[in-house]
Amino acid sequence: MNTLTRTPGQAVLPARSRCTAVLRRALWWTVLSLTGGVERRGRLPGGGCVVVANHSSHADTAALLAALDARHGPAIGAAADYWFASPWRRRICRRLAAGFPVRRGGGGMDDLLSMAGELREGRAVVLFPEGTRTRDGELGSFHRGALVLAEEAGVPVVPVGIAGTDRLLPKHGRLRSSLVRVTVGEPLPSAVTPEQARDAVLALQSRTATEPLRDSATRRRVAAVVTSRWGLPLAFCWAFAEALSWPLMPELLLGAVCVAAPRAALKMSLGALAGSLAGGLLALQLASAGIQLPAPLTTDRMRAEVRHELALEGAPAVRHQPWNG
Repeated sequence: MNTLTRTPGQAVLPARSRCTAVLRRALWWTVLSLTGGVERRGRLPGGGCVVVANHSSHADTAALLAALDARHGPAIGAAADYWFASPWRRRICRRLAAGFPVRRGGGGMDDLLSMAGELREGRAVVLFPEGTRTRDGELGSFHRGALVLAEEAGVPVVPVGIAGTDRLLPKHGRLRSSLVRVTVGEPLPSAVTPEQARDAVLALQSRTATEPLRDSATRRRVAAVVTSRWGLPLAFCWAFAEALSWPLMPELLLGAVCVAAPRAALKMSLGALAGSLAGGLLALQLASAGIQLPAPLTTDRMRAEVRHELALEGAPAVRHQPWNG
């Protein structure tokens, strides 16, 4: 008889969670490849760990999700008063960033300690101990919460240095092209002090930031295609197919393509809009004639959520469309 065994601390995520983590990593790796590339140096240890990293940009989360192994099922601590203050931000944070809320005005320690069980099962919990994005580019003081959580769960603290995200998406700035580099350091004992953890992250950040950030070959190839005579028809046909049957061109990836080739942004956006409208009109005509095209990537859960939202709100429910998957 076959039995399933595992070593203590080794992550054994449910199949659905494992698949979601793999897809999430693939998504952000693709997006960052289009916006300049992403590199990782070092690996997380086996089993659960608390990752502590510097925080200068909203793109830090994307960089970590693209770089860290999906087998750890990384969960990202996010400010509850910002990312969970509105329905659309909450959906973005949970579905695209594997985020969980951490209160900043009291109760935050309880939020962190609620993840101790996940750590013991082998997951990685990612936290930004500064508590907010840096205002001046300097690494701020670390709060103790991440270290208390690691000690409670009996797992190591892993310092990580991130470079390039402040160029990619500056605080209060606009998205632009830049390579992102993530450097994973050696595990620290769970009883480490905030000052020791900060010093470890600062050393990684400083070393990573001083190295040149070269351009991504993937970004150059994508830019060459979208600025060629094939860019506009490709955007139109892709959006046309998406409107009919296949969710092939999410707005997130279209935005990344536009960052890869800013000169082609307007052309690609208009081409995608025209293709989406044309595909939608054709789909409406086909439905009126009783013809239903196959939609293999549209799940029963998506359809059920759409029916529920339409029953509650009617036509205005269309605003939920990007999140019903």
